[in-house]
Amino acid sequence: MGTPDFAVEPLRRLVEAGKNIVAVVTMPDKPAGRGHKIQFSPIKEYALSVGLPILQPVNLKDPEFIEELRSYQADLQIVVAFRMLPQVVWALPPLGTFNLHAALLPQYRGAAPINWAIINGDTETGITTFFLDEQIDTGRIILQEHTPIAIEDCAETIHDKLMMQGAELVVKTVRLIESGQAEATDQSLFITEEPLRSAPKIFKDTCRIHWQEHSLKSAYDFIRGLSPYPAAWTPILANGKETEMKIYRTSMLPDNSSDGNVELLSDGKTYLRISLPGGYLSLEEVQLSGKKRMPIADLLRGTNLSLL
Repeated sequence: MGTPDFAVEPLRRLVEAGKNIVAVVTMPDKPAGRGHKIQFSPIKEYALSVGLPILQPVNLKDPEFIEELRSYQADLQIVVAFRMLPQVVWALPPLGTFNLHAALLPQYRGAAPINWAIINGDTETGITTFFLDEQIDTGRIILQEHTPIAIEDCAETIHDKLMMQGAELVVKTVRLIESGQAEATDQSLFITEEPLRSAPKIFKDTCRIHWQEHSLKSAYDFIRGLSPYPAAWTPILANGKETEMKIYRTSMLPDNSSDGNVELLSDGKTYLRISLPGGYLSLEEVQLSGKKRMPIADLLRGTNLSLL
């Protein structure tokens, strides 16, 4: 059960490992783009390419969907980047239902674990497989693997690393469960003195940069934690008109002599920097509302920018 690209690689690995996939569950098709053309989810595209049956319920509690799902007599269900399942669904198979989560549970329970780990400046994250239970991301842990977050990583690079790592972990988890050797552990045994952080869903307002609340490092982490999607943004004046600017890539210029006052600095040709406590944040790749994404030097040609 899954929808985005993150779910495709685990399914591909299971198919390539010769596992008997009886059906794939994904979100209903939806119109996209200016022409409102019906767009298939990435997981549906792959399932069609290998001839797997596809279920696309609107309501996961729909009795007809439940009966259809039951008719496949699956021994095990696997969830990757999907909706919260009702108990009537996750309790169906005799071997249970497990989920792949892109964090080291119990840290970062929620919808956006990759983003929040980077936003918070963590230097490590990972992946977890766990059995589903009544609450979100609280079930017994089967396997975990760690991965470092480098200072140059963004949400996209960590997503891609964890997608590949997670696909391997799903296959390992299936083999453990098949062999009867899966020893699931209560999440309470993974709790340390480190405070638990959550990973709530990210909305547009979440992505707005409030410069006065940031140091150099926290602004850098905030932007890379949302890059390239949904992207951090700031209101800005472009040639005297108020608009929004998404920021995809920055670099840090530490300077402890900086007075910390938020200020936009530019030569109007090659650089745009924001002064913050700890130094200067150099904006490298941005996008004005209604325009294409571009290097800052390209934008500065003919565009005068100032913070609101």
